[in-house]
Amino acid sequence: MSNTDWQSAMTAALARSTASGVSPIETLRTQSGLEFLRGMIDGRLPRPPICDVLNFLLLEVERGRAVFQGTPQAEHYNPLGSVHGGWPATLLDSCMGCAVHTTLAAGQGYTTVEFKLNLVRPIFADTGPLRAEGKVVNGGRTIATSEGRLVDASGKLYAHGTETCLIFPL
Repeated sequence: MSNTDWQSAMTAALARSTASGVSPIETLRTQSGLEFLRGMIDGRLPRPPICDVLNFLLLEVERGRAVFQGTPQAEHYNPLGSVHGGWPATLLDSCMGCAVHTTLAAGQGYTTVEFKLNLVRPIFADTGPLRAEGKVVNGGRTIATSEGRLVDASGKLYAHGTETCLIFPL
């Protein structure tokens, strides 16, 4: 896919999306993780406010997999003039955590216990859109692990990581 195709995908996702907000806990108690995340993608549920702050969206989910896309901007810069490491860390934490979320039953929640990232090249405002794809490595009853990759439209790797999540009843 080209940068133009990726930008079009982001525009289409925003058009489907409702305003940002936080869904009631009762929604999480009555929907599986996959149903909940699909609700955000198709606009039945609000996108999280962090998406507006950091300019990224959830684009795709299936069991054990989640894909986010974002476009870095100058307001994400650190004092050295490149995108702060927190931006790719947030995209990767989101895709890896949501990959785990897709495997949860109604009434289950999760939280990140730890994650590790490798930032392999700098990101700038003119880098263009980047996609973070997370996949579950192992899903247990109380602990799940996942991995993620952050790439551009040509497949060039910018960062990768792993995550451990704690699963608990809501």
